[in-house]
Amino acid sequence: MTITLTTREDINLDTVFRVAWKKDRVEISGKALQRIAECRASFLRLIESDPPPVIYGVTTAMGELASRRLEHDERDRHARIKAFAAATSFGDPLPDRVVRAIVLARLTNFLEGNAATTPRIALAVAAMLAGGPMPMVPSTGQGGAGEILALYPLFAELSTRFDLEVKERGSLINGSPCAAALVADAALAARRRVRLAQKVFALSIEAFRAPLEHYDPALDVLWGDEHEATALRGLREFLVGAGDGRRNYQAPVSYRIVPRILGHAHRALSSAERAATVSLASISDNPVYIPPDDVHPLGRCISTGGYHNAMATPALDDLAAIWADLCLLCDRHSSKLLNGKVSLLPDLLMTGRHWADSDGHGNVGYVPMAITGYLEQAKLAAQRTFIPGTESAGAGQDDVATTVFFAWSKEATAGRCVDAAMAMLAMIASQALHVTERAAPPALQAFVADVRTIVPPVEADRVLGPELADLSEWFTRQVFEK
Repeated sequence: MTITLTTREDINLDTVFRVAWKKDRVEISGKALQRIAECRASFLRLIESDPPPVIYGVTTAMGELASRRLEHDERDRHARIKAFAAATSFGDPLPDRVVRAIVLARLTNFLEGNAATTPRIALAVAAMLAGGPMPMVPSTGQGGAGEILALYPLFAELSTRFDLEVKERGSLINGSPCAAALVADAALAARRRVRLAQKVFALSIEAFRAPLEHYDPALDVLWGDEHEATALRGLREFLVGAGDGRRNYQAPVSYRIVPRILGHAHRALSSAERAATVSLASISDNPVYIPPDDVHPLGRCISTGGYHNAMATPALDDLAAIWADLCLLCDRHSSKLLNGKVSLLPDLLMTGRHWADSDGHGNVGYVPMAITGYLEQAKLAAQRTFIPGTESAGAGQDDVATTVFFAWSKEATAGRCVDAAMAMLAMIASQALHVTERAAPPALQAFVADVRTIVPPVEADRVLGPELADLSEWFTRQVFEK
């Protein structure tokens, strides 16, 4: 499939899913290419005007030399410098889908002429999404004021194939396409992760025989929050046909607050989706070209802070925080299910005490300890991301670093922790249904069958770690591959 791009609104979450995750190709429409060419021509007339305007990196030098005006014959030499000194980051690479999303987001500045680049550069960037291998972009060491430490290596090979003209190098390496791509990637993953969470906690609710009144439709209106209402409906969807014989008194707090916590997961997801939608369509170039109008017949070029995306990082932090909270609920639910005095489930079959160690624990009984480990790792990853300074603060303009790479890395870590925690809770809930010979509600039966394919019910002592690792990986695949 090929997606045609005409305006910046064409780059959105659906486009990222198709291009970055499903590897669809893109093409730039003829209308967009004409607009790009017209803006390029107007921009060239603008910089040739007398006196020439002050445009960073075009009519002036860059960085600490930004105050120095370039002579006319210096501009072309300045533009053709193949300077990749900023490509100093290294470490684990960003996933291929994220790199594709960055390339897609880079096109936002081009489509309506705001990068003032030539059509050939826009076409070359679009061609990077034609199915070939993507350049390696490190996910670590990204401490620059903007995103050039990532964008330099991403577009290094492309830039060697052209004699770059004025502003073309800046159009490749300035702006915040990385932030847009990273928050979009997290939002797409969060959609699936929240759906998985609703399945897992509905399964735990059924395994515990928690009263269904905790999730009653009346709460949709009484609580008055759209996201909590969505969570309540999601839980009820999976609990249709739930078994009888439920306890006639309230369940522990960790069961009653599930719709509230899942409601916040939906709220965090909504914020991430909004941040992604706005960021993907945002013109973030610096300097940015504003096409001609009645007041400015040649257009104008202004310096901005668009390369610093202040929306993406808080959205990523909120997702990381809710993943840590969901890890905590997994921890509490698992412990409650395995405590027969609380869950009213048979201790002997749930923990395997007839093959237990000297402390009276079978191997199922140790699973919550592993959840606690992932919970603590998620909590460490969920610390708020603050704006860092840079080492060059005393020497130049770049005195503040971008934050989004740090935030994305932490969110990704917390997300994989909750995948592991949910996998272990699902296994324990499956075990509870097995030992009491109960079937899951119809909407969860296929899910339970998948869990048991990887971790069959425990009826004798065996090493569970490798099976739980496989189940955790299966959960993560449901987030990123389906």
